[in-house]
Amino acid sequence: MQRLKFSRRQLLHLATGAAALPAVSRTAIAQTYPTHSVSVIVGLPAGTAPDILARLLTHWLSERLGQPFIVENRPGAGTNIATETVVRAAPNGHSLLLVTATNAMNTTLYDSLNFNFIRDIAPVAYLAGIPFVMQVHPSFPARTLPEFIAYAKANPGKVNMASVGNGTAPHVYGEMFKAMAGVDLVHVPYRANPISDLLSGHVQVYFAAILSSIGHIRACKLRALAVTTAARSELLPDIPAMGELVPGYEASAWQGVGVPKDTPAEIIDRLNKEINAGLADPKLGARMADLGAVPIPMMPVEFGRFIADETEKLAKVIKLANIRVG
Repeated sequence: MQRLKFSRRQLLHLATGAAALPAVSRTAIAQTYPTHSVSVIVGLPAGTAPDILARLLTHWLSERLGQPFIVENRPGAGTNIATETVVRAAPNGHSLLLVTATNAMNTTLYDSLNFNFIRDIAPVAYLAGIPFVMQVHPSFPARTLPEFIAYAKANPGKVNMASVGNGTAPHVYGEMFKAMAGVDLVHVPYRANPISDLLSGHVQVYFAAILSSIGHIRACKLRALAVTTAARSELLPDIPAMGELVPGYEASAWQGVGVPKDTPAEIIDRLNKEINAGLADPKLGARMADLGAVPIPMMPVEFGRFIADETEKLAKVIKLANIRVG
């Protein structure tokens, strides 16, 4: 058999070409992505604020990337069904997860998940934070947050704090307030929205997403004491941020986008670029503002650090309050 012979120069040329192949391939992946429709998995029902935000995002990405981005609602098990769906999906950028603060809570709340959220979901981009609002019935003696804290301290264990269940955001954010303000409130978990009992005065205080309560607040059927974000909300500009009166307090229904681990970095970077362009778009920004959402562009590594920090912060609250689910 005749052997092929190459000169040293030919061998170097071949080696250089072979080394360049992966870079060319990676560039091609980013340029041709997506090759078909993309599913955005949302762990909450249709019509909720995160679902609406996801639909705004999918409309933007569909127009920018030339393929349909479609919201798929997979509610249940505290968003764990949706998360596991994406964890098990192919890492090719065609299955995205709407990441929420609940994912960070679940890391501590659940001991036997079939996945590790921090390890198995790669961060793509932060979207926005939506404030919660601390609200009371108008008949409650306190008209301001300092008055509420003073009343609660003078009446330990006599003020009922509603939530939509153990380990939910209203519960965890309420427990964070209890710990940081030094008050003793009695947690009353509901299986459904407790707003009707708050409106009738059967419970005294409730931490709720701002959109679910703003109509009652504007109609003076409920009294807002504070919003939970670091800054005041444009929807309730006269209501103080919790951190103004309880230093260091900050909580929100934040959302972002994640993909299965091992998704090519080029796809992650492409998605991040297009999402951040959307967050800077005035029209999309105005739609998000209607939800009370505050968009903040982040690079993937920044969003990853944010998730880690939030997971650690919320874990401390959950452990201190001995919150259990199931």
